[in-house]
Amino acid sequence: MIQNQLTEPTSRIMLKFGLIGSIVAVYVSAIGMVEVFSERALIGDSFSLGYVILAAGPLGAGIFTARVLRDRLSRRKAAGASIGAGAASSSLLLVLLAVIVLGVIRPEQAGAEVTLRVMFVNLTPGLAELLTFGLGNALGALILILFCTLIGAAGGGAVLIRDPLRSGLVVGVMLTLLIGVFSETVTQVLQQISGRVIINIVFVQKSLRPIPAILVFALGFSLAYFRVPRRTRTRFRQLPDNRQQRTKRGLFIAGLVLLLMLPWLTGLFLSQALFLIGLYILMGLGLNIVVGYAGLLDLGYVAFFAFGAYAMGILTTTTELGITNLTFWTALPICVAAGVLWGLLLGFPVLRLRGDYLAIVTLGFGEIVRILATSDWLAPIEGGPQGILKIPNPVIFGFTLNTPQTMYYLVLLGAVAAGFVTLRLRDARLGRQWMSMREDEDVSEAMGINLVSTKLLAFAIGAGFSALAGAILAARQSTIFPHSFNLIISINILAGIIVGGLGSIPGVIVGMLILVGLPELLREFTEYRFLMYGILLIVVMLVKPEGFLPEATRKRELHSDEPGMTPADAAPMEPAGAGGQD
Repeated sequence: MIQNQLTEPTSRIMLKFGLIGSIVAVYVSAIGMVEVFSERALIGDSFSLGYVILAAGPLGAGIFTARVLRDRLSRRKAAGASIGAGAASSSLLLVLLAVIVLGVIRPEQAGAEVTLRVMFVNLTPGLAELLTFGLGNALGALILILFCTLIGAAGGGAVLIRDPLRSGLVVGVMLTLLIGVFSETVTQVLQQISGRVIINIVFVQKSLRPIPAILVFALGFSLAYFRVPRRTRTRFRQLPDNRQQRTKRGLFIAGLVLLLMLPWLTGLFLSQALFLIGLYILMGLGLNIVVGYAGLLDLGYVAFFAFGAYAMGILTTTTELGITNLTFWTALPICVAAGVLWGLLLGFPVLRLRGDYLAIVTLGFGEIVRILATSDWLAPIEGGPQGILKIPNPVIFGFTLNTPQTMYYLVLLGAVAAGFVTLRLRDARLGRQWMSMREDEDVSEAMGINLVSTKLLAFAIGAGFSALAGAILAARQSTIFPHSFNLIISINILAGIIVGGLGSIPGVIVGMLILVGLPELLREFTEYRFLMYGILLIVVMLVKPEGFLPEATRKRELHSDEPGMTPADAAPMEPAGAGGQD
């Protein structure tokens, strides 16, 4: 998009991005986000999250204007254009302010018999007060123009200022805002470590105190300005091989200890969030095999999740639906085997389908499973709409796993095992066959790869991981209901591995932390969580279409035409036939 605008006049670019930023600011104001989020202070009592949301439009206007013009104009002229874009972004906000004042606060002056709030419930006098910063309409309008202008200038400066100053400012501001937004999470961790002493020093209610906020900004600025991470990596690479190995082992042990201590450092609520994140990571690793490695778009993945959960419920429940009364550990391999079996059964009918057709068929399969689970036809077996109750919790060495902290270890063990298996499969002959099939099925078949067995193994292994996650969920909740297995689960898992990076194991972890962890931590903004979720997906697809931590091959494919990318780097991976070496 930016390259196509290199011939546009500067004034047109400035006005275009300014109006886009203005539309964004008006939208978040009109739907109530600015007013609702203004109740959440970030620093002290005056700096609220509402003003951060309002600043998103002018900030984006300044950033995109500077990005387009930095190669065409001098830095001074590009900076001036970004300032102009920021000022232009206040135009529709001023119109909105006038509409609120004339149509809501004083409708009689506009000749209206009914206030606009009859139709637009979020256009309130409180929003007008926020837009004018509580300074009255005339002075507030001038301050609003100045606010948008300064924010646009900040966006342009973030693009035009050279490193390391730019990195220092951006990291410092982002770190301060993140701690302010996730202050509840930070306070819960500090509560477990040190009690209320440090919390009272750093926070007042849910917001950062001004002096700690300055210190946090200085810390982030220093780390980025002096390039501490980069220098640390450089020094590490300069160490002898034996010292590098010892350092890696030490870091691995430290990370393992941190993972084991994590639920006791975070408290009950965050432990439950960690359990849910681990569950989605486990399922994401399975779907990553199907979609990321084999290139088979499966939208009915939640069905295998349901099979594992219902199998665990039927095999272990103490109600009349129970048929064996097995323990969790005895039933677990049976649940995984059930998932693998259903993966094979789904794989056979769809062997010849690709792309959208495969997605539609698997989507239908998932919906069929959900409808059958809610029907009275199968109620004598799986409980129908009433579900399955009284599923016992896992017991190990006489200790019952019935709390978020203890169940965290179970899902952690499952995720680690799934990650190890996935890593070994990726580097084995089967993994290379999957990736070859993902690139071109016809060429892969011509080179000797058996597409039938390769696809079936992908479906079966991915389904086994999902069934394992379902069995763990059933044991955690002690109840299973059909509404727990909606299509949105498949969509969330697929979106997570896309955001993290298709075919990348670290990408799966990062994607689930973003798309599952963040909504859990932002439950105080329940009404707008999915809006923020959608915005995040759009931004990621525009800025990093390959994901945050992509697989090397996929990154080469998407960036093969960029400067500095050699033909060897851009070349796709050579397919491995059935007779290839491990």
